[in-house]
Amino acid sequence: MPRPALRSTSWKRKKVTTPGGTKKVHYTKPKNAAAKCAQCGKALHGVPRTTAEKLKKLPKTKKRPERAYGGNLCAGCLKKKLVMENIKVA
Repeated sequence: MPRPALRSTSWKRKKVTTPGGTKKVHYTKPKNAAAKCAQCGKALHGVPRTTAEKLKKLPKTKKRPERAYGGNLCAGCLKKKLVMENIKVA
């Protein structure tokens, strides 16, 4: 029987055959949800799917893309926004 902390349904169970031939269960936490675009809701590329604690320890360049609205808007919504801003300025 696993220890009490691993009996929760928040742990994913994976059945693994060890090199010795015995079957064991490995427990892992499920992946976090992917970051989503603020306008259309599509998953953002270049943003890692990690917990907030792990994300905090990453360098700034690994947390989000290096462009305007990186980590907030997808590339398609950013293009639309920039086109709309250029129309307003002109």
